[in-house]
Amino acid sequence: MATEYNAEYDPTGVEGAIDTNRMRWLPAPHLPGVSLKPLRTSIETGFFTAMVRIEAGAALPPAVYLGGMDLWVLSGALSYRQDGMTSRLDPGVWGYICANSKVDTLRAQEDAELLINFYSGVAFLDDSGSVASVLTSVDLLALAKAHHSPLVPNTLAYCANDGINRLAGDGDAMAIASKDARRLVVATATELRAVANVVHPHFVDTRSVPWAYNPDMPQIGLKVLRISEETGHVTLVVRHNGEAPPHRHLSPADFLILHGTMGYRAGPPQGTGAGVWVFEPAGARHDATQSLTDEDLIYTANLYGPLAFDSGKGTPLTAVLSWMEYKAFAEAAGAKLVPNAKSEDTTLLAWSPLAQSAA
Repeated sequence: MATEYNAEYDPTGVEGAIDTNRMRWLPAPHLPGVSLKPLRTSIETGFFTAMVRIEAGAALPPAVYLGGMDLWVLSGALSYRQDGMTSRLDPGVWGYICANSKVDTLRAQEDAELLINFYSGVAFLDDSGSVASVLTSVDLLALAKAHHSPLVPNTLAYCANDGINRLAGDGDAMAIASKDARRLVVATATELRAVANVVHPHFVDTRSVPWAYNPDMPQIGLKVLRISEETGHVTLVVRHNGEAPPHRHLSPADFLILHGTMGYRAGPPQGTGAGVWVFEPAGARHDATQSLTDEDLIYTANLYGPLAFDSGKGTPLTAVLSWMEYKAFAEAAGAKLVPNAKSEDTTLLAWSPLAQSAA
């Protein structure tokens, strides 16, 4: 069975990747000063992912996140207001907002770019607290279609029959493409002192989270940011300086390359660099994943279920990595994970002693 798995699938390596630097910013419906680069929409689950740009002075208004959301600050600076507290969100800050949370505002103090995963729809509120508008995966799909903006395929079958090159085009480059984006997750002791601006416990400056390692892959460092014991969802930062062995994604996964050049699957020989976002549908296989340069390859990763490793096509499994293994890696590295203080959900979040001591 292992030799026949995905027998008809001959990947090009570009079908699940999209270069956000070659996409245009599209005006977000009903949100002045906010633009989107749609990346993926799932009509089946309601999940959708987008790059979001908020102009200085503009904001995401008060909202209830019906299915939760997580965000990465890639550039700029924002103020986040919730429960009477305000956090300053600088580049490198990651946050998780659980389902049914009400957020007062997310306002850009300077032009800001973010990567946001919306787990379901968002209900934006007016001054009276009534629903003014709702943003859903259907809205993002309609926006992409109206502007002929490509979206990544959601399934392996779609990938197998899709010929669009989403690494081509002429668009608006992301800020991380022209900067050393490794500074988003790696910092000096002096730079770390700034994390005191993050006072909400469900946000963390990723620079303050220690690297954890899988003993079987010592050249690959992990910052474990979130583990859901309910869904198996794991959020990571990966510093990838070795070669990952062959593996299959038993559930979907997505990645945003921050620094370096990634070579993966049967992808383009030159690899993919900063600003490329990759979605791997359930069942996708990597015969190898590695850095193609001497620089650190650093990327964000959301794993929505386990990875199964082997030693080549047709060979038996050598390991399965699920949320339980990633939790063990974090604990072994002293990277503290704590229950989400904002909800009774089963999420464990990275904890920064620097930030929380300031709160």
